[in-house]
Amino acid sequence: MPDAPATADARGCRLLGFAGSAALALGGLAAGALPVRDTLAPVLGLSGLRQHEQAGLVCAYFGLALLSAAWWRLGRAVRGPRPPDPRSLLVTLAVWAAPLLVVPPLFSRDVYSYLAQGAMVGAGIDVYEFGPSRLGGPLSAEVPPVWQHTPTPYGPAFLALASAVARAVDTDVPLGVFGMRAVALAGVVLLLVCLPRLARACHVDPAAALWLGGLNPLVLLHLVGGAHNDAVMLGLLVAGLTAAAAARFGTATVLITLASLVKAPAALGLVVVGWLWRDRLPRLDRLPTPHRIRGGWSGEQRALPVGGPPAGRRGVADTLAALGLILLFAAATTVAVTAVTGTGYGWLRSLNTPVSSQNWSLSSTFGRITRNVLHLFGSDLAPLAIPAWRWLGLAAAVAVTGYAWRAKDRASRSAIGHSAAQDTPGCPATRVTLRRRFGPVYALGLSLTALALLGPALRPWYLLWGLIPIAAAAPDGRVRRWAAVACLLFAVLVFPSGFTPRLTDLAAALAGALLAVPVLVGLSAGLAAARRREPVSC
Repeated sequence: MPDAPATADARGCRLLGFAGSAALALGGLAAGALPVRDTLAPVLGLSGLRQHEQAGLVCAYFGLALLSAAWWRLGRAVRGPRPPDPRSLLVTLAVWAAPLLVVPPLFSRDVYSYLAQGAMVGAGIDVYEFGPSRLGGPLSAEVPPVWQHTPTPYGPAFLALASAVARAVDTDVPLGVFGMRAVALAGVVLLLVCLPRLARACHVDPAAALWLGGLNPLVLLHLVGGAHNDAVMLGLLVAGLTAAAAARFGTATVLITLASLVKAPAALGLVVVGWLWRDRLPRLDRLPTPHRIRGGWSGEQRALPVGGPPAGRRGVADTLAALGLILLFAAATTVAVTAVTGTGYGWLRSLNTPVSSQNWSLSSTFGRITRNVLHLFGSDLAPLAIPAWRWLGLAAAVAVTGYAWRAKDRASRSAIGHSAAQDTPGCPATRVTLRRRFGPVYALGLSLTALALLGPALRPWYLLWGLIPIAAAAPDGRVRRWAAVACLLFAVLVFPSGFTPRLTDLAAALAGALLAVPVLVGLSAGLAAARRREPVSC
């Protein structure tokens, strides 16, 4: 029988999070990334809300504080002695997400760019050569000025989806927003279906993986509320990793290639497939005897002569074989998708598109500081500061990636698909050793996190690239705790409108968050008093 206090606490978190999500959605009607033209609000009879942006910010950040508190408190229940099961967590996520499905975009205007780029593909305009300004019309008018003349960095797989939505809605902006949100929601659903399976393969509690990777505020705010195409990328990536964990390597390669044809960073997932596929290939130190070769490869095997080929050479051969298979599947998928969509390969030269002059990534920020200092001293090197720092950031990301993969236990069997190695009775040292080393999915999560944080462009939802593999594969410890804290910090870095906030906007947001404090304190006190009144069962 489930523990009554634990069940009541989980239900309380569900209700608290729903209240926060509903308040956030209500505030978004006034302060969200609303269309330039008043197209959505008149349909709902809410056009007057657009005139109360400050009140909307107070309401939105009041709701965001409640939602964040509910998620954090639910995490304590997940780590408790009787955690909620994955099905209960999925119900909670559906309840929290429901209010965000029926409001305008939140925290970003990227969805309008998706629609414009999809319409450009349908109109035969080269999206890798021209920006949305080339299209004109109501869809182009919704794209922020900074991106009006910028080619798209997205791959043909996503552009095919955006084109289908744009073709279906024509120039109806609100309907197009909901269409793109449906695409993002499909990616989220795929992610949620596969994440518990991937976590089991990595010997991580599925409930803990869902809490950190599925219910966290960044998923709700940016994949559901913001309808970002990262949802499609991550859904395909996790599906591919799950297929690789089940030794379906061809399927895994196709899925991860499709993910990289949405956004390029997903291509790092092919390293995991290659690592696991190599381990499943026939070893070079085991060859069929000549007699059995003539009989059809079905007989005994014998070892090579004493010494055999050098271990390093054997590893290189196995790696090259796996690499060749991956390249074959990936190339075939890329050629097929590109041929079907007809967009060409221009996305390869447009991968630096997200790097705007106002980007607040770590490398760009240090570059601007260095440039300003050099300007003060009259140095001619000032224009080189930002590019230099961006290259340094990429080099640092590559170094972290190399460390993560080198730290993985090369001598032991892969952490995916080999539960017997961990669960052998009487071998506690095996469990401790594997927990301290990086499995391939864990190493992928650290690599993608480094790329997001140290790369030339940074958005809050980029943190999800590495967070979700970490949620599926990282053992309990500091990395998971840091990842959870980072989710809360990144959740408040962008305002609901998607624009840079004014001083009055900051004040309104702070006021909304502070209003939530007495509510949360009161709820905590009430729950504590209720627990004290409960009879102690023997």
